[in-house]
Amino acid sequence: MFDLNTKTGKLFNALVIEGQEMTASEITKRFGVKNPRATVSDIRHAGFAIYANSHVAKNGVRVTQYRHGKASRKLIAAGYKALALGLVK
Repeated sequence: MFDLNTKTGKLFNALVIEGQEMTASEITKRFGVKNPRATVSDIRHAGFAIYANSHVAKNGVRVTQYRHGKASRKLIAAGYKALALGLVK
C-alpha cells in the first residue's frame, strides 16, 4: 500500500500494521513528519480508519492521539452514500 521507506509508509506501518497509538508530537519526533494531521489524512484517504482522540494532559495542554480502529457503521454508510451519489469513484 505505502512505500515503507517513506515517512507516510513508516507511520502507516506503526499505526495499522503494528497497532501503535501515537501523539502528533511522537509522530513528528519519530518519523520527522512536519504535519502529522495531513499525513494521517493521506492514510485515511487510502481507506484506513485512523481515529484521533483528544484529551487535556496533566500540564493543561491538549493532546491528540492517533490510532487505527474498526470503521463504524456510520462511516461505512457515509462511504456507500458518497459512492451512490457519484462523489467518489
